Amino acid sequence: MEDLLLSESEYRVMDEVWNNAPVGSGELVKILGRKYDWKKSTTYTMLKRLADKGLVKNEDSKVTYLVPRSSVQMSESKHLVQRSFGGSLSAFVSAFLGSGSVTKEDAEELINLIESHFDEK
Repeated sequence: MEDLLLSESEYRVMDEVWNNAPVGSGELVKILGRKYDWKKSTTYTMLKRLADKGLVKNEDSKVTYLVPRSSVQMSESKHLVQRSFGGSLSAFVSAFLGSGSVTKEDAEELINLIESHFDEK
């Protein structure tokens, strides 16, 4: 699956599908209508787009996701690092940390995460 980059509107729909699946398409219309003041047609347009991308299935008025949230997050994160930081994870982290500080617990968690993914090549 190559097209996991979502527009803001697509992400909003996916967020509700991930949080509520399986969810009736009518219920999804109500949720998104209340939350974002969307019309029924907007929700169905977004659902069609997401189905065309292979991210959701709308069958018998029940919407389920075909791609987990973590896959979309990973794809979008890699795209951000590549586009904005030339693929440099350290440049991304530096820019992120330049905006403030992290707690000792967060720093330890990041260190452990990096160590668990360390590649000695």
